[in-house]
Amino acid sequence: MLPWIATTVVGPGLLVMLADTDAGSVVTAAQSGARFRLAMVLPELALIPILYVVQEMTVRIGLATQLGHGALIRREYGRAWATVAALTLLAACTGAMVTELAGVAGVGSLVGWPTAPTVGAAALGLIAVLLFGRYRRVEAIGIVVGALELLFVIAALTVHPRGSDLLASLGGHWSLANGYGTLLAANVGAVVMPWMIYYQQEAVIDKGYGVGAAGVRRARRNTALGAVATQVVMVAIVVALGATIGSSDAGHSLGSIGEIAAALTPFLGHRGAILLFGLGMVGASVTAALVVSVAGAWGISEVLGWRHSLNDEPRAAVGFYAIAVGGIVASALAVMASVNLVALSVDVEVMNAVLLPVVLGFLVLLERRLEPAHRMGGTRRAVTYALTALVAIVGLVTAVGVVVRVA
Repeated sequence: MLPWIATTVVGPGLLVMLADTDAGSVVTAAQSGARFRLAMVLPELALIPILYVVQEMTVRIGLATQLGHGALIRREYGRAWATVAALTLLAACTGAMVTELAGVAGVGSLVGWPTAPTVGAAALGLIAVLLFGRYRRVEAIGIVVGALELLFVIAALTVHPRGSDLLASLGGHWSLANGYGTLLAANVGAVVMPWMIYYQQEAVIDKGYGVGAAGVRRARRNTALGAVATQVVMVAIVVALGATIGSSDAGHSLGSIGEIAAALTPFLGHRGAILLFGLGMVGASVTAALVVSVAGAWGISEVLGWRHSLNDEPRAAVGFYAIAVGGIVASALAVMASVNLVALSVDVEVMNAVLLPVVLGFLVLLERRLEPAHRMGGTRRAVTYALTALVAIVGLVTAVGVVVRVA
């Protein structure tokens, strides 16, 4: 049983998907439930296959080439394009890291802990895991902490959502007015994030899956499991808020993490709301911060040609570890300077959606350059291209909307 769990359940696919449900995703899903009740349930479910096919391409590219995403772009398209991709990654990671640590600060505020020591302790813990762990240890810690996100599912069940309302929500919400379109784009950006591709492509190499078909099958299994798990958590958050504050005050915009917890208090009690929501948020935030810091350091180190394996001692890969630690410290300082987590989270996820055409464009181009034995073909290729194109179009539409609003 343990070997099966180690190869099928535990792996880069599960970890990166748990990290995908990060603080920004949690807040975005909560905002969706508060403002539009259960109207976002169907899109969340529809994103499962999209999330899987994107990350499955990433797995095959990584195992077939034994190169990380940034290194492969550099090899195939040169340093200039690799730098463009790295800047895209940097933008996504910067926004994500701030939201993760802001999420930890928000949970601390629920129990009266000051921001500076709360965020400082979280940052030091992350740095310790990176510097004193190795790939498998980092992965195990990330998955254990990320499992706290399942508390959101318990919270959703505890508020007793009506089955008839859930079924009605599957009929779809076809109006993009009144902010629904922005939140829809934010939820897409909250599910397919640029740093996920960088992390998983390098992680399957560090994990040691090898280049054979057996390694691809193992990576696919935990990727599929993770894709389902992360969207179940997102649906649970939408349901929990949609069945509470969304039902009593439809259209309400959340202002803080405390307000999210308060919406659950009548159903869970004050202590239960803080315990379930708070620990779930900690799991989401800390796991994502760990993955994002590594993904950013991997991507930039690959472009610069530095050593960048988590299996390297810090003194053997100084630049890689310096980038990871520097990102954590800078983000912690930004949070201590005070940010509005709810507004920031939605803005960051919208930014991710805007960046998706660049990220997915590179991913598809790299997949097409694989040896024929590793490339997709037939119906599978058509379905994958159609789904990735759909996500890229959402990103382009969002980008146009942002330009129009700014103008």
